[in-house]
Amino acid sequence: MPRRMFVFDPPDRFVAGTIGVPGSRTFFIQARRAGQVVSVVLEKVQVAVLAERLGVLLDELESRGITAPVEPSADEKPLDEPINEAFRATTLTLGWDGDAERILVEARAEDEDEDDDEEEEADEVEDDDEPVIDLSTVEGLAGSAAGELLAAFEAADDDAEGPDTLRVRLTPDVARGFVNRAIEVVAAGRLPCPLCGQPLDPQGHICPRRNGHYVN
Repeated sequence: MPRRMFVFDPPDRFVAGTIGVPGSRTFFIQARRAGQVVSVVLEKVQVAVLAERLGVLLDELESRGITAPVEPSADEKPLDEPINEAFRATTLTLGWDGDAERILVEARAEDEDEDDDEEEEADEVEDDDEPVIDLSTVEGLAGSAAGELLAAFEAADDDAEGPDTLRVRLTPDVARGFVNRAIEVVAAGRLPCPLCGQPLDPQGHICPRRNGHYVN
C-alpha cells in the first residue's frame, strides 16, 4: 500500500487531546490547516514523553539565546471534528531546523515491511510494554554546539513506500503551547488511590494496600 504523508508546514493548529472518559481515553495528536484535519492515535505514555522532550528542546534553545521565551495563549478547545484515526503512531521523532527556526515533529506508523525476525520479536512483546519512542535526537542536543543543531528530518526517506507519516513544523510559541496543553491532558485522567497511588476507577479498584478489597 502506498505511503501516506501528511505534511503541515506550518499547521494552523497542533494539539494533543483525548476522547472518552478517564480510564478509557484514546489519546490523539491532531494537526489542522485550512480544511484539512489529521488525527493520529498515541499511547498516553507517548504523549507524556513527547511533551517532556519537546519542553527540554525548547528550554535548551532558550538557554542558548536561539529562541526567546514565549508565553503562548492557552488552547482549551476540544479536538477538531471529524476525529478520524489516520493511523496509530509507534515512533516519534523531534528535531530543530535552524535555518527556518522551526521545531520538527514526526509521528510514524508501524512499518509493515519489517523483516521476519523483527516481526517475531514484536510477537513476544507483552501488551503492557511501553511503545517505541525514538527521541534520541533531542537527547543529544544538550552536548552539541548551537550551530550544530540539526533537523531530524534532513535525511528523512520520502520514498513512496514506507509507514504512514505525520510531519509538522512548529514555531517555538506553538510548540510551547502544545507542551502546556499536552501536560494538562495527561494529568486529567483518573485520580490516584490515596493508599497505593494506582489510578482509581470511578467504581473503585482492588487495592493491594487493603488486602484486595475495593477502595472508592
